[in-house]
Amino acid sequence: MPAIWHASPNFGPRRDGLVPTLIVLHYTAMDTAKAALARLCDPDVEVSAHYLIGADGTIWQMIHEDMRAWHAGAGRWAGQDDINSRSIGIELDNRGDHPFGDPQMRALEAVLPEIMARWAIGPAAVIGHSDMAPGRKCDPGPRFDWARLAQQGLARGSGRDAPQAPDMERFRALACDAGFTAHVSDEALLDAVRLRFRPWGQGPLSGADLAALPKA
Repeated sequence: MPAIWHASPNFGPRRDGLVPTLIVLHYTAMDTAKAALARLCDPDVEVSAHYLIGADGTIWQMIHEDMRAWHAGAGRWAGQDDINSRSIGIELDNRGDHPFGDPQMRALEAVLPEIMARWAIGPAAVIGHSDMAPGRKCDPGPRFDWARLAQQGLARGSGRDAPQAPDMERFRALACDAGFTAHVSDEALLDAVRLRFRPWGQGPLSGADLAALPKA
């Protein structure tokens, strides 16, 4: 599925010779793709992403993949920071309060394998903004269908173990092994893990939260 080129001025070189090893998914939190596209290309705003996928499945590319887009901000994943220099950012036209439609998901499923193949990025390295910035970001949110991507080998699926005792120290260790290495509170970490692997989860830490984390 070809992307429409729509250049953004908001980019720079990747630092320290880094190349993409992650793909970070976002939602725009705006009413329309047109408004999001204008914002991502506004030099006064200083934000961008490599790709924007509209609700109807239209794909725009704003930044060449070998360049550093400004989409992730502060955060950590798998012990690494400067996520912008290590990643390709994909924005999805969605306010965050409604499901992601099939045309948009099919477009994402078309573009992801191509990016993953070009940069040798595996499913475990396709993450959400909330994964690398717990407590600060919540996108792509609880309505995003991570399981659908996981079934196609385009993202990591949740664990399949039986529920374990709800032990926060053990939970933190398992979350760290899975890549959640940002320095955040227990509550923020639990929220981030649930957004990714168990969005229906509520209340205090449970054994099901530990079981949902994938094995390292």
